Amino acid sequence: MSKADKVFIDMCNDILENGYSTYGQKVRPVWEDGTPAHSIKKFGVVNRYDLSEEFPILTLRPTPLKKAIDEILWIWQKKSNNIKDLNSHIWDAWADENGSIGKAYGYQLSIKHKYPEGEFDQVDRVLYDLKHNPYSRRIITNIYNHADLHEMKLYPCAYSVTFNVTGDKLNAILNQRSQDVLPANNWNVCQYAVLVHMFAAVSGLKAGELVHVIADAHIYDRHIPIIKELIQRPQYPAPKLIINPKVRNFYDFTPDDFVLEGYQAGPQIKNIPIAV
Repeated sequence: MSKADKVFIDMCNDILENGYSTYGQKVRPVWEDGTPAHSIKKFGVVNRYDLSEEFPILTLRPTPLKKAIDEILWIWQKKSNNIKDLNSHIWDAWADENGSIGKAYGYQLSIKHKYPEGEFDQVDRVLYDLKHNPYSRRIITNIYNHADLHEMKLYPCAYSVTFNVTGDKLNAILNQRSQDVLPANNWNVCQYAVLVHMFAAVSGLKAGELVHVIADAHIYDRHIPIIKELIQRPQYPAPKLIINPKVRNFYDFTPDDFVLEGYQAGPQIKNIPIAV
């Protein structure tokens, strides 16, 4: 059984059994029909994944890894804020008529900042430090820029990553202010697991641990029966992630450089309703 499945099942059971319901309260999200989208939530969820043991993709249902990688490269490699640079439609609801999501996500990572060593954007600063200062305790990115929030179509959900090298392993803490568990949890876990693998590969390191900290982990009311069915499904062994060993530059990676070997999963859940 995949350890990622167990982490997900335990988290969902904890939310369902011990979570706080927003029924009776005024909430911002609504369903497509205008009905308020209430949820059951837990504050301060912390999940840990040892990337040296397995790749943390769910087997309860398939996670489309190449699409997830395409989005993380859109943010971290292309540093784009325009959906025309993305090969999916997951951001369409937040884009303007020109395809822009405002000064959000990739835009924030593209801004250059001055350091004693020179000017870097946040991604290039991480790559520089992993090469020149791998044991630094200051390898951090943050895209929750209060000065630009008013020009963002969506405030960043996964907003900060702290990288830390221990021995020859690259570890990371992903901080997320809010997460819609059913559609987004494993999508984000896989994305940032791949990001750690990429940064490790081009820095002469091995992938270590990914720690995922979620301030508000919630299951929406219309997702509860879906979650209850999902976590009762059969589980399969974790697949093996194969990365193209020829890629030595972060900016050369493409989704085709990643292959899952032996990936078995249950049936896909189609047409999940999304609260906006």
